[in-house]
Order: sequence, then C-alpha cells, then structure tokens
Amino acid sequence: MAVNVAALRSQVETALAGRIPAPFTCRSVQVETAPFDIAEIDVLTGGLPQGALTEICGSVSSGRATLLLSALASRTAHGHVCALVDGRDTFDPYSAAAAGVKLERLLWVRCHNIDQCLRATDLLLQGGGFGLIALDLSVLPPKTVRYVPLNVWFRFRRAVENTPTILLLLDQESNAGSCASLVLRLGSESFRWSAPRIQRAPSSLNSCACLLNGSQLHVELVRSRLKAAAGGHKFQNFARVNETSAGANFKTKSIWSDFRQTVIESK
Repeated sequence: MAVNVAALRSQVETALAGRIPAPFTCRSVQVETAPFDIAEIDVLTGGLPQGALTEICGSVSSGRATLLLSALASRTAHGHVCALVDGRDTFDPYSAAAAGVKLERLLWVRCHNIDQCLRATDLLLQGGGFGLIALDLSVLPPKTVRYVPLNVWFRFRRAVENTPTILLLLDQESNAGSCASLVLRLGSESFRWSAPRIQRAPSSLNSCACLLNGSQLHVELVRSRLKAAAGGHKFQNFARVNETSAGANFKTKSIWSDFRQTVIESK
C-alpha cells in the first residue's frame, strides 16, 4: 500500500507540536563572526565564527603565527579578554606586542605537554568569559596531536556552542575533522630577504647580513560552514587576494625590522 506522504507529514507535525515548531521548514542560523583583520582572509572566509571551533593547520613557517597574532590583536583591540594555551612555551610576548596584541587583555597559559594543553583548554571553556581561546599545538609533533581522541574535539565544540567565544586550534595537520566549522591550511610560497649590507656594529656581529623582510603565503579554505563575506577588513601589510574561490595569497612584513635597526644603531 502506498504511503500517504501528506498524512504522514501531518502526523509528525502533530506529534512534535509544542516542542519543535515547523519541523520540516529549513531554518538558516545566523552566525556572528569576528575579523582576522587580514583583508584577504576575511574576504575568503567571512571571519572567525563565534561559538565554533576554527582550525588552522600548516607546516613550519607557513604563517600560523601571523594569523594567531592578527586574531589576538583584533580581539584585544575590541576590548575582549583572550586566552592562549601555549603547547610548548614558545609564545613571544614582544612579537605579540609589536603585532598589536594588548598583552594586558591576554591570559598566557604556558604548557609543556599535550595533556596540560587539553586540561587547560577544558577549564577555560568551562569558565567562560573569553572572546577568543587559542590552543596552539603547532610546535608539538604531529604524531602526538594525531592521537588526541576525536571525542575531545567534540567536547570542545559542544562547550563553545551558543557562546560568543571563538575557539582557535593551531596544528601542523588537520585533526579536528568535522568538529571544526572553519578549517584553513597554510603554506609558504616565497620569502623576501634584504640585500646584504655592511653593518657598523661590534666585531662580535657579522659584518654582512641578510635580514628577513617578509614572505608570501598561501591560505586554502578546506572547510567552511559560513558564506564568504562580501568585503574585507583592511590590513596594510598584506597584498590583494587572488581571484579564486578556494584560496588566497597574502604577503607578510617582518615586524622586527625597525627593532633590529634600532639595536644596531644604538650599539
């Protein structure tokens, strides 16, 4: 006997009445986002989704620290308190301050192994009140992060849901899987070096040196549950985005160039 679809639909709606209004109606959820303050990436992704997990993966010197510092600078500049769970105690506060991070609004949790990182992140999520919580596992061996049970990422995702907090995960390989609402993969394409120059400095320093002026990096949009934004936020040290739907190139500029010059001249 053929099933009467209309009758069955009516029965389901009646049974769910009072609990789930219009169960067969497709409802779009509006997700609030916060900018990276990097125009190319904001155009590509639409920003960092609040109440969700964002994963940024890439090899060494692929630009992970650039995105981390930019996100922290953006959030702290807007008055939010942020937390950084540092997987191997490698965070440099001087570089962060030079990148615009308000250190007085940043909680730095210095860890030495993966277990400390996961416990600290769990406590921070339970405590709440943070505009952004960054879990930096990028310096840990990929094999170590790979063995983190998938239920940990599910628990983190559920803990951050329906909150204004952004959970940011940085690693070398993508590990969070479908738990992440936004996944970016970074890679370096080229580096820019200054021309060799003679330095009038003490003999203990090299008489001729090349300094890293910046690099060109590529970001690939691996997964996103958001639609890309129509516009972006300005960031003066970055180039224009490529005309592509899956990725973008951007340029970075060394934030230590002025500091190095000051040190050399002072000596």
